Amino acid sequence: MLGKYDVIVVGAGHAGCEAANAAAKMGSKVLLITMNMNTIAQMSCNPAMGGVAKGQIIREIDALGGGSGIVSDKSAIQFRMLNRSKGPAMWSPRTQNDRVMFSLEWRYLLEQNPNVDFWQDMCVGVITEGDKVVGVQLAMGTKVYGTTVVLTNGTFLNGLIHLGEKQYGGGRAGEKAAIGLTESLVELGFVAGRMKTGTPPRIDGRSLDYSKMEVQHGDENPSKFSYGSTPALSTQLPCHITYTNERTHDLLRTGFDRSPMFNGAIKSSGPRYCPSIEDKISRFADRERHQIFVEPEGWNTVEIYVNGFSTSLPEDVQDIALKSIPGFESAKMFRPGYAIEYDYFPPTQLSHTLETKLIRNLFFAGQINGTTGYEEAACQGLMAGINAHQNAHEKPAFILSRSEAYIGVLIDDLITKGTNEPYRMFTSRAEFRILLRQDNADERLTPLGHQIGLANDEDLARVENKKKQTTLLKSKLREIGVTPAEANEMLAQKESAPITQQVKASSLITRPHISLDDLVGVSEQIRTTVESVKANDPLAVEQAEILLKYEGYIEREEEQAQKLLRLEDLKIPQELDFRQIKSLSIEAKEKLSKIQPATIGQASRVSGVSPSDISVLLIHLGR
Repeated sequence: MLGKYDVIVVGAGHAGCEAANAAAKMGSKVLLITMNMNTIAQMSCNPAMGGVAKGQIIREIDALGGGSGIVSDKSAIQFRMLNRSKGPAMWSPRTQNDRVMFSLEWRYLLEQNPNVDFWQDMCVGVITEGDKVVGVQLAMGTKVYGTTVVLTNGTFLNGLIHLGEKQYGGGRAGEKAAIGLTESLVELGFVAGRMKTGTPPRIDGRSLDYSKMEVQHGDENPSKFSYGSTPALSTQLPCHITYTNERTHDLLRTGFDRSPMFNGAIKSSGPRYCPSIEDKISRFADRERHQIFVEPEGWNTVEIYVNGFSTSLPEDVQDIALKSIPGFESAKMFRPGYAIEYDYFPPTQLSHTLETKLIRNLFFAGQINGTTGYEEAACQGLMAGINAHQNAHEKPAFILSRSEAYIGVLIDDLITKGTNEPYRMFTSRAEFRILLRQDNADERLTPLGHQIGLANDEDLARVENKKKQTTLLKSKLREIGVTPAEANEMLAQKESAPITQQVKASSLITRPHISLDDLVGVSEQIRTTVESVKANDPLAVEQAEILLKYEGYIEREEEQAQKLLRLEDLKIPQELDFRQIKSLSIEAKEKLSKIQPATIGQASRVSGVSPSDISVLLIHLGR
């Protein structure tokens, strides 16, 4: 009944959808297997996309030709550019999304591609021949064969939900766990572990008093994620902010003896940067309050997501503690928060393509690799889908370096360093974050996406036009002079030193607190030049200003990136036995033998490998 496929994707969450979409757009015949066709791209946790570093990842996915940016824009209810008060390397786009629309838009996007087939069942094992995967075994007895397989199982592998002293199997609330696949992989020789995550209660918004909270509106002139033709928001829904207090904390502590976090029921590691509320008041006992974000779940629902109140305490404790928070005095709960434990596979078992080292043509993506977050999962799915397609058609691997994309940083971190707690991306993890800005993801990655057949000709033409307009505006601003009569009044208002003779506009832009908008206001020539470029491509104006203002920093990072790339170009032979290199430290021999780095650059990032060990390797390789 089911034929043979180029790519079989197991799981239809954020990673699975990106994997199926990418492989199918590139021309592979794809089967997407999910346990529930009604929960494709379900936002299991908060109804939002992007944020610090995560927004950069969504822009990168979109630049390559993925779907998350498009779907986020089409289902957005609010848009904010975070960290505007900081430098552009820190600017991070974020959308609040309609949960139901997000899922429907992803399903619609996938259904428009004739290369994608769907099948509803549980995958209980992979089928192998020697060291190569050839298909999957399904719960109803069906065997499906394919050239490559991508596993994106999320929190479903032997998922166990904790709510107070109660425990029950499940992949998320209301859905059963996936049984059998972990055991199948362990039998093949894979090492598995356990991780934990959690979610807050959902509340009836009609029962809240928003007058007691701070309102948080979206941007006045909202942007969007996708570089394509998706519309920017014209109307937005507000979020709200409130705070816990000492009484809230005291009430929460009454349930600690029944909390799986503290009574030993949960033994695995949870996300360090998104702790439960009970973990917060335990670890930060000196804090008098914690911020709570009150986030709407969509345009046409009263359901509210209580961001910052993730918990696995008993329902009665959750209820009474919530009602001590300003605005929540009469709160009605739709469902309580809970914690979930699930199986993952340490990602040091993967190569840079996300193909497993043990079984050829088998790829892992998303939370199965120990990550947390929709964005981290989506970018892994995209890369696994691309490389599964490349393998299926005997094409070269597609790998992004640490200096090319946050996606490259994430994957390199995972496979080189591994993780024993849910991995989350931050701007601080990237050495070259001035290069890896959200505004230039299209220039960095769309040409690469076009080369492999994922981004289309229209995408590439748009990027080339933006680069042309950016270069034009930079050139003009280096030519146009600004006189003291034009600029000094504005400079005085900005508390910036006056000029005594005519200077180029580009030199004033490099000053702190002086923006291109300021110069537009004082020079008619600058205004007409900027308006001409803006009419052609508004994004080019922002790009030109950033490149001029931070030119020195950008050039310095580009030099450092080139040095790193030279190390990445030094390949390590696959057959090299590190244990036979006498001058290597014992720890380096052990770690390098386990990770099997492909390049000197990757070897240098392995935990426990010192600069002197790298020198030994270079000498051994004749360098």
